[in-house]
Amino acid sequence: MQFFRATRLRQGVSLIAMAGLLGGCVTTQEQRIGAADPSDQCRPYVVALDSTGNFFAEDIMKGAFIGAAGGALLGGLLSGSARGAAIGAATGAIAGAATGYWVALNQQSRDQAVLAGRVQGDIGRENAEIDRTQQAFNALMDCRFAQAKAVRTDVADRRITPDQGQARMTQIRGWADRDIANARQINARLETRGAEFEVAADNLSPGTKDQIAAQKAAAPASRQAVATRAAPVRLRPDPAAPEIASLAPRDTVTVTGGRDGFALIETPSGMRGYAPADTLRVGNARVVTPSSATASGDDVRTLAATNVAKRDNFNQSVQVAERASAGGFELTS
Repeated sequence: MQFFRATRLRQGVSLIAMAGLLGGCVTTQEQRIGAADPSDQCRPYVVALDSTGNFFAEDIMKGAFIGAAGGALLGGLLSGSARGAAIGAATGAIAGAATGYWVALNQQSRDQAVLAGRVQGDIGRENAEIDRTQQAFNALMDCRFAQAKAVRTDVADRRITPDQGQARMTQIRGWADRDIANARQINARLETRGAEFEVAADNLSPGTKDQIAAQKAAAPASRQAVATRAAPVRLRPDPAAPEIASLAPRDTVTVTGGRDGFALIETPSGMRGYAPADTLRVGNARVVTPSSATASGDDVRTLAATNVAKRDNFNQSVQVAERASAGGFELTS
């Protein structure tokens, strides 16, 4: 019996060591975004987006690994089986990812004022970094679609052959796919960190999670709309954003959201993008969109709600770009 206990203990130590190694696993910039290519004029924007992602891979992520190690150790020692360890690891990871940040803060201080100040500062910095990431992603996608437009112009003006244009488009599409994959990874980190901030905010200001849930529930449901006139469909809710499609009068689309005077629409073919809200009607009513301006205030609850809004906007940007890239890098647009 003592031998088996010692064996289980060694297994537990190994699991903790493995968790530590997982926590330390990182990829190099070249692995994430590839080696620099002199022919890629968008490279500075690629590096800018990747650099913002470094912030979201910091210490707050360690809660999941700590939770997984503790859960695996407990599950393995109590059940005496690898299956028990696996179940424990999964349970621990979920608990760790959601509560690791809050537990770590409580280990440093029990003073509520100190905790509130720390959480306010952390969420405030998080929100500022999400803004930087959003700006970097917008600039990168603008550059990619500008590259595609330039290739079409070069082919139309016969500066390059169609075959050369197609080869160039294939190269740009490959870059864009990698860019979007990197953005998806950043988005996943944002969601994990956001869950931790929500737990902390709800502990400091009970009811925060309920408010956030109500905020999400208040979003209008999807509805069918008809275009009243020809209108561009853009990559983001900005009149200067790349045009990725167009609507003709009486085209029917599904409105799934929107902001700042632009409706987020989906066409029957599956294309998503932003059309001017004043060009769409639902029945006899004009489509109205909310402003993206977030509530002012630096209290924990307001900051947490703002964090949710910023994360949702970034997630939406990545999804729209992913859909647009499917047909946005063809010689005929």
